[in-house]
Amino acid sequence: MDIMLAKALAIAIGSFGPAIAIGLIGSKAMEAIGRNPEASGKILVPMLLSIAFAEAVAIYALVIAFSIN
Repeated sequence: MDIMLAKALAIAIGSFGPAIAIGLIGSKAMEAIGRNPEASGKILVPMLLSIAFAEAVAIYALVIAFSIN
């Protein structure tokens, strides 16, 4: 029972930060595109890279949750 709780806490705590980060990245990118639509090509690539790096943290938390015995 304690192992299941540890796994649940690892993935819950580990995915909370990336979820907020991805939301903030997306909202700021949409705000920037709304202010300057011509710059959408320059905003898209850094936005996608930032989302990928934030998502990697959630994947690390998932790996840790699976490795708990």
